Amino acid sequence: MTWLLLFAVFWASIAAAQLPSPAEDTNRPAGITQNPTRPNSWSDAQGRNYVRSGVGTWTSYDDAKASLYPLPDPLVLKNGQPVKDAKTLWNQRRPEILEDFRAEMYGRIPENTPKVTWEVTATDTNAAGGTAIKKIVVGHIDNSRYPAASPGIHLTFYTPSNAKEPVPMIVVVVAGPGGYGAPRGGAPATQSEPPPGSPLYQLLAIGWGYGTMEVGPIQNDYSGGLTSGIIGLVSEGKPRKPDDWGVLTAWSWGLSRALDYFETDKSVDAKQMGVEGHSRYGKTALLAAALDSRWAIVFASCSGEGGAKPSRRNFGETVDNVANSHWFAPSFHKYAGHWNDLPVDSDELIALVAPRPIFLNGGTGDQWADPHGAFLAAVAAGPVYQLLGKKDLGSTEMPAPDTALTSGEIAFRYHAGGHTDVPDWPTFLQFAQRYLRTPGGPSTLH
Repeated sequence: MTWLLLFAVFWASIAAAQLPSPAEDTNRPAGITQNPTRPNSWSDAQGRNYVRSGVGTWTSYDDAKASLYPLPDPLVLKNGQPVKDAKTLWNQRRPEILEDFRAEMYGRIPENTPKVTWEVTATDTNAAGGTAIKKIVVGHIDNSRYPAASPGIHLTFYTPSNAKEPVPMIVVVVAGPGGYGAPRGGAPATQSEPPPGSPLYQLLAIGWGYGTMEVGPIQNDYSGGLTSGIIGLVSEGKPRKPDDWGVLTAWSWGLSRALDYFETDKSVDAKQMGVEGHSRYGKTALLAAALDSRWAIVFASCSGEGGAKPSRRNFGETVDNVANSHWFAPSFHKYAGHWNDLPVDSDELIALVAPRPIFLNGGTGDQWADPHGAFLAAVAAGPVYQLLGKKDLGSTEMPAPDTALTSGEIAFRYHAGGHTDVPDWPTFLQFAQRYLRTPGGPSTLH
C-alpha cells in the first residue's frame, strides 16, 4: 500500500469501525471487495483502492462525474475584478491567494520560529564510486524555550568531485533513516548511498548536485507528534489554533532553512536550486516552491489531494480523506463534505510557483492520486504563466502514457505504471536543463 493511501485508510478506519451494510449504505460502489489484510479498505477488479471517508463518502473513479465544481480563477480578484497585468498579480492577487492557503488549508508559519545553526558533521571525498564529495549537515534548532521538543534539520548532499565552480542542485524530500513517523533528534543516522542509475547518478552525470532533506527530524508524520517537533517547540506543547501550521508547512519551513544553509556553502549555486518530492513529499515540494521563491524549479510527483490534484474534483483521494490530517491546519477540517466552500484550489497553488518552471506527473496505475485532475489544474494555472510572459502546458488534452508535455514552463508526464517518480526523472532532468546552468554553460534563470 502506498504511503499516499495510508492516511486515508487510517482516517476511514476511525469512522468506519461499524460500517453500514450495503443495503443501508446505498453509495457503496458496486463490485468492490474488502481487502482481507487491510481493515476498512476495498478494491475492485482493476486493483484500484477504495475507502469510506469519515463523513461517509466513498472513493470514486468515475471521471465523467468527477468535476463537480469550476476551479477558482487565479486571475480574478476577490472583489470580482480581472487581473490584467503583472503588477496587479504580484501586488494584489498573489497575496490574496497566499492568505487563503495559509488561513484555510496549510496554516501559517509562525513569526517567532527559532534560530538554526549549522554543523557539517561528516565529509566523504570518495563518494558515489569516487565521483562525488558527500557532506552530512545538521541544522541545530534552538529549543531553549521548550526543551521537551528537540527537532533538527538533517541534510545529505553530493557534489561532483571535478566541479570547478558552484553547481546547481536538486534537493529531494525524504522520510529519513528513521522511517515513517519515527521520532528523530540528535545526530543523523547514516543513509545508504543510492544505487547506480538512481537520480544521484543522473544528476552527477549532468554536473549537478544531489541532496536530501529528512522530514522526520523536523516534524513527526503522525497526529500524536504535534506536541513535539518544530510545531510543538514553537507552541510549547500547546494545542494548535485554527490557522496554525500543519506538518506539510513545517516541512516546507525546513526546506527554506535548508536553502539558508546552501546560501553559505561555496560548493553549491544557491540561485540554481530545485526541490523534488514524491507522494506526501510531492505535496511538500509543491507547497515549498509556492512559499519560497528561491526554489528555481520544482518536481512534484504524484502529489494527490493537498498537492496538484484539485480539491473540487471527486476522484481518488479527496478532501474528505485528509481534512482531519495533521498535514494541514485545523481550519481545514471544516471542508470535509464541503469542498466547494474552500476559497482556493490546486490550480492556484501551481500558479503561485509562476513564472518558475514546474514539472508534474502521474501514473496510469495510480488513479488514487488523480493524474488527470493534476493535469487539469496545470491547464488552469496556464494563464498566470502567460500573463508573466511564459508558456503554459501547451495542450488541453491529457497526454497518452509515456508522453511528455515539456514545451512550456509547466510540464507534465503521464507514465505507464504505478505510484512512483522513477520513470519521470530522466524527462524532468531534460526539462530542467533548459533552466538550470550546466557546467560551463549559461542559465536562463536570473
